[in-house]
Amino acid sequence: MPTDPSIRDAYLTAAATVGPLLRDPAVAAAWAGPSALAEFSVCGLAGHLSSQIFMIGDSIGGGSSDLDAVALSDHYARVTWIDAPPDTAVNTVIRENGEHTAEVGAAALADQVDAAVASQSESLATTAREHRVTAPSGLWSLVLDDFVLTRLMEIAVHSDDLAVSVGIETPPLSDDALVPVLGLLTGVALRRHGQVAMLRALTRRERAPASITAF
Repeated sequence: MPTDPSIRDAYLTAAATVGPLLRDPAVAAAWAGPSALAEFSVCGLAGHLSSQIFMIGDSIGGGSSDLDAVALSDHYARVTWIDAPPDTAVNTVIRENGEHTAEVGAAALADQVDAAVASQSESLATTAREHRVTAPSGLWSLVLDDFVLTRLMEIAVHSDDLAVSVGIETPPLSDDALVPVLGLLTGVALRRHGQVAMLRALTRRERAPASITAF
């Protein structure tokens, strides 16, 4: 049984907001236009957002990875997309995959997302805590609950990106979903910027650094 069922429940709650977001008429109206992210179209961003949910289904159905599992801090220290320019190979592939996923259109994509979330509500409840998921790089793995947290973070971030892109309100997250996302992002930002920068950003506006972004 899961080590921490709450992170899986939090993920499912957040994932359930994606279908309704995709069905907002503003998304379909802006489908072929540019998004708020550099080089991303709205449809490509919608596809990338949806793929975070589809990846969970693939990770459960594909069997446990044979690769060694790493901690989340090591995972984000190793990934190559952080700080990579938009025209690099890794980001080009991400955009192309998003557009491919979105080829079905906004309405059909929303239906696919809803079906995936419904299926995962059962499969996540019964997947063992020892289950490991190969990271997108293919070079290491994460334990399932850590991988679920990474997808929860991606849903939170890219739902906001998509909402901003089409001029609508960002879907709110429950505290159960938002708190672990903020914890993950804070940990990544701390490793990147250091203790002093984080402390000053949160407590002293006169000494705060210009940015403490995680990515």
